[in-house]
Amino acid sequence: MIADILLEVVLPIFVLIGFGIIMQYAFKLDLYTLAKINFYYITPAAVFMSMYESKMSPQLLGMVALFYALYIGVLYLISTLVAKQRRFNRGMKAAFTNSLLLDNSGNYGLPINDLAFKGDPMAGSVQALIMSFQSLLTFTYGVISIQGAKTEGLYKQAIIGFLKMPVPYALVIGILLHALALPLPVFISQPLTYADQSMVAIALLTLGAQIIKYPLRLRRLDVYLSVLLRLLVAPAIGILIVLLLGLKGIPAQALIIASGMPVGVNSSILAEEYQNEPDFAAQTVLISTILNVITITGLITLAKFIA
Repeated sequence: MIADILLEVVLPIFVLIGFGIIMQYAFKLDLYTLAKINFYYITPAAVFMSMYESKMSPQLLGMVALFYALYIGVLYLISTLVAKQRRFNRGMKAAFTNSLLLDNSGNYGLPINDLAFKGDPMAGSVQALIMSFQSLLTFTYGVISIQGAKTEGLYKQAIIGFLKMPVPYALVIGILLHALALPLPVFISQPLTYADQSMVAIALLTLGAQIIKYPLRLRRLDVYLSVLLRLLVAPAIGILIVLLLGLKGIPAQALIIASGMPVGVNSSILAEEYQNEPDFAAQTVLISTILNVITITGLITLAKFIA
């Protein structure tokens, strides 16, 4: 089973990331444009289609929301305790916390889910919902924590950033149209379907191009501590919460796998934007993504046994 998961799920992901790395080296891709295409078209389209075609009941949607709230709450508590023990300054504490809370559930998590569950709409809906929650967290808490609550105009900036995000709108509209069972005209559904189908390839090529811009440095202990918590402790917490909530089957498996994503590129983007520990943030993204080839293989295997 492990060999099958490695060959059929994990290696295809990293082959596409590798193509992104090669193309970045060869052509110096416009990462700004790639990020905008992903953020404003492909990802919202994938989220919308996942919700529109969702098999989730309102009860399951509530359970996923509860899972995520508990999961983030426990990770925040752990990061606070570690930051206190390590005597981090305010800026480092924010960067460290973001490295645990802001994972790559979008341009990495959605493709992993798609391959692991062979496009199952229930699993895809769970991952899309997690990714939507993650986007909300990034542009609310992520911005606030890294900028500092006393910064002038901070809350206005966070609210404006939130309102500009297309993913929440795609999520709500997808759920609403699904609940009302309204058919989509072909001239709308087909472009969305094309974008949804391109999501895996485009998202992973973009991820490869993004992570290669960061030089690999292996000397920071705090980076390894963050990666250890992100790749091993976070999924252990996810498993415990799934068991606590009594979830079973594909939703449980999808949540367990979603809890094991590497550090999100957004944590590094925020660190660069506000010049708050950008080297630390970049290293956690790069090293956790590389090591995830091992941990996600084991986690997918474990999820199938547990749930």
